[in-house]
Amino acid sequence: MIKQVSVVTVNYNHSHVTDAMLDSIANKNTYPFLQIIVVDNGSRDNPVPEWKEKYPEILFIRTEVNLGFAGGNNLGIHQATGDYLFFANNDTEFTDTLIERLVATLEENPAIGIVSPKIRYYDQPDMLQYAGYTQINYYTARNACIGQYEQDKGQYDHVTGSTGYAHGAAMMVRREAIEKAGLMAENYFLYYEELDWCERIKRAGFEIHVNMQALIYHKESVSVGKKTALKEYFMNRNRILFTRKNAPPVAKFIFYCYFAAIVTPRNLLVYIKNKQWNFVMVYFRAISWNLTHRTGSSNLGYPLNK
Repeated sequence: MIKQVSVVTVNYNHSHVTDAMLDSIANKNTYPFLQIIVVDNGSRDNPVPEWKEKYPEILFIRTEVNLGFAGGNNLGIHQATGDYLFFANNDTEFTDTLIERLVATLEENPAIGIVSPKIRYYDQPDMLQYAGYTQINYYTARNACIGQYEQDKGQYDHVTGSTGYAHGAAMMVRREAIEKAGLMAENYFLYYEELDWCERIKRAGFEIHVNMQALIYHKESVSVGKKTALKEYFMNRNRILFTRKNAPPVAKFIFYCYFAAIVTPRNLLVYIKNKQWNFVMVYFRAISWNLTHRTGSSNLGYPLNK
């Protein structure tokens, strides 16, 4: 019996980018049982009426506020009917057999909760972005993205099996894993939410895998930008939050010391050298949020335009 797949993607102020993704699905996908869900996450201009005319077979959901990456995807989960849910950034473009290969991975091993494909950069199509992740070192809250910035010469194509984490730009999740681990944690808003989700899915008894025979292209950082105060805030705030939620007690203490003694002085020196005075402000705001809020707090601590 062929399983249904629900593709869930979130749009924010870049409807033309989402158009390109949807067109790539129409042109490349050959998987027969596909539900496509697009969540517009409070874009300034509502693209849904035009989308409904252009893509009548697709389910569109509109929220009037920006719920963040996790919140937008969670809305899609509530409407998804698939046995497997494929979460793909709206700045990705599909390739032939992408869905089939990811489905085959989940079908072959019921212990797998999430599988991600190989990811290449769209603007440099021979360059890898992702061939898996190493596990987080909780003493520093750092890990490595395998293969990133390398020319893809097939050097990782033999790689199969478990990896540290799925990549949030493209990950197919077993419905049973979601039912056992719960939805994405919405208080991350941006960044680290997929890492946290992977940790919870692993604790629920599932494995995280990568399939290097499946390929997707990623334009990366279309919604947030390469280097912004918003990104700087959430990357730092959520690095601490992720460690608070997931690290063992001893590792957590060592991380706090490392962050205070090494990371903070280094970051501040970089901001000052580059005259990024607004980054200094948001950096301290990111730290203070973690000092004044519980790990489950829904207060983001950042003045977002909703």
